Amino acid sequence: MLRRLWLVSAVTLMACNACMAASSYTYADLVSRLTDLEGLAVLPVEGETCAQLSSYDRASRYDEATGKYVGWDANGDWGGAEAVEGENLIAGEIKGPGCIWRIWSARAEQGHVKIYLDGSATPAVDLPFIGYFDGKSDPFTYPGLVHKVAMGWNNYVPIPFQKSCRIVLEKGWGAYYQFVYSTFPEGTKVPTFTRDLSIEDRLALGKADSFLRKGLGSDPAGRRPGADSEGGKVAIRAGESVKIAEIAGPRAITDIWLWPEIRATDASGRVIRPAKLDRMDPQGLLRDVSIRIRWDGEKDPSVWCPVGDFFGTGPGMNEYKSLPLGITGDAMYSYWYMPFAKSAVVELVNEGKSTFSGTIVVGHAPLTRPIETLGRFHAKWHRDAFLPSEPERWIDWPIVKTQGTGRFLGVQLEIWNPRGNWWGEGDEKFFVDGETFPSTIGTGSEDYFGYAWCSPELFQHAYHNQTRNDGNNVGHVSVNRWHIADNIPFRKSFDGYIEKYFPNHRPTLYACTAYWYLDPRGIDPYTEPVPVADRHFYVEPQVHKVAGAIEGEGLKVLSKTGGNPAKQSLLEFIGGKWSGDAHLWWTQAKPGDKLELEVPVKRSGKYDFIVMMTKAADYGVVQFYLDGQKIAGPFDLYNDGVVPSGEVSLGRMDLAKGNHRLTVEIIGANDKAIKAYMFGLDYVRLASVGK
Repeated sequence: MLRRLWLVSAVTLMACNACMAASSYTYADLVSRLTDLEGLAVLPVEGETCAQLSSYDRASRYDEATGKYVGWDANGDWGGAEAVEGENLIAGEIKGPGCIWRIWSARAEQGHVKIYLDGSATPAVDLPFIGYFDGKSDPFTYPGLVHKVAMGWNNYVPIPFQKSCRIVLEKGWGAYYQFVYSTFPEGTKVPTFTRDLSIEDRLALGKADSFLRKGLGSDPAGRRPGADSEGGKVAIRAGESVKIAEIAGPRAITDIWLWPEIRATDASGRVIRPAKLDRMDPQGLLRDVSIRIRWDGEKDPSVWCPVGDFFGTGPGMNEYKSLPLGITGDAMYSYWYMPFAKSAVVELVNEGKSTFSGTIVVGHAPLTRPIETLGRFHAKWHRDAFLPSEPERWIDWPIVKTQGTGRFLGVQLEIWNPRGNWWGEGDEKFFVDGETFPSTIGTGSEDYFGYAWCSPELFQHAYHNQTRNDGNNVGHVSVNRWHIADNIPFRKSFDGYIEKYFPNHRPTLYACTAYWYLDPRGIDPYTEPVPVADRHFYVEPQVHKVAGAIEGEGLKVLSKTGGNPAKQSLLEFIGGKWSGDAHLWWTQAKPGDKLELEVPVKRSGKYDFIVMMTKAADYGVVQFYLDGQKIAGPFDLYNDGVVPSGEVSLGRMDLAKGNHRLTVEIIGANDKAIKAYMFGLDYVRLASVGK
């Protein structure tokens, strides 16, 4: 009987899709989507969408006349809106049937946010914006659904509507908002949300909340009838591959577990020394070994990914638990649902220099839906693939590009940021079915991942995680975001980007694993695996040093009459060259204040006394003294932008061996300058000009 169901005719399938398009959902049905991984595999039908209302900078736009993107890197994302009514902002108006799945803010305050549903003059929700997140207002009281992580406020309580939704932000609401919503096919019946939920609906929310807080690391579908598993211990030598499972269909892979044993070996596979399994993965085996999964005899694998990254974080074993993926202790798990018609082949390929050992188990079970209604699971890891060719889109970094029918499920993004400073100003931009302007456009990278204000704090949740941050966003950062109820359906194509402000040569480098479902007839363009050499891209930046420079930040401070001298990193300002990538930064001084520095002279002689300073809009006018005698100045350090001054000679002079006193006096500021009277000294250089 089940076999016949898989062989239904095209006419029957069309009728089935029509039935799906005219479905009726209770509130409990919608809540069940919060934990339904299997339902994600169902291919979307006409009328399914997912989009986002956000406070993005409206200076970003697409010019229909020229076909160009204008203001595409605009970054004033705190208060944009679709319309303004008096002192109120209109976040947007949505035609139903639909459901809000996610509300986020970086700064939710006391001004009210009102959500009007289905044409009612009375808002279904009328709360201070902070009331959506602080756990004090029903039904937004479930900590698995409503939570604050790393300064970001999140609310995943579904808010459905049948005809329409209008969101009004009143004065004092705060700054930065995102409302992620789906619309359903015409004819779909959903309840109109009310805060006064029934007992049944509260029980549904409570069940979802409990699983999202306590059940992560287990299959939300529970025990599956007819389930089986393949796999076991493996030892894969360098340059070899092992077939872990070959499963006849129709079935679905329901879970994958991996227990890697990280250790160093020689060419023969002999252990050289034990290596503790740690988050650094010192041998890089989790990047050297890839997982490849082929569906139904396909030539190119639908899943190709370094095996560590496949589980949602990298580099190394970074412990966390989320709904579809996680790492607990020495075990890595996946609960992505992966259906197939004829066959599934799972392989591990070792392209490293050491043997990879461990245990891997692939669970699978019979299908519960007709295979013709289900997409194939895809996961691909890449670096800089398919960058835009349009110069005005220099900022858009592609997460994934694909064609056909399917659903976007989310991304794990890895950042290598050795010079530090905030990498994540960039917005997510999702173009669905050939859109010229994205139906999802965000307010900042950390906002997309559910936190805020570039916090380096690690956090974990069912839908979003910061699994690694080496401290103050310097070095390795790994974040992920899963679209479960708020998955993004597409019928023709999906192009997902996230803005990247810092260039590769800085270096600030991105790599990602994208996850999505795709109809078997769709196009996955990621056919070439990334070479193993390109998977290890953690190049340390070269520090710029000027020969003979005595670094300003290294000079001893002898005295000061005001202000605060300190070292300041200038890595953020990649357009200029400061020796040592830093300078001595004197702040909070005022006209008349003096700073006395000790300059060492190694041998007596005649020198050209050269300094390199910094110029900026809030810098002052300075006068120099050497050993108490005025020598050069004044120098106006105003500039509209932060730049090096270029080398400046303070004069030629005879200097005796030993320490000398260089004094800097603030004497004023340019009329155009911001009156902060700052001073920056990059270095002193003593150029010998004879005796």
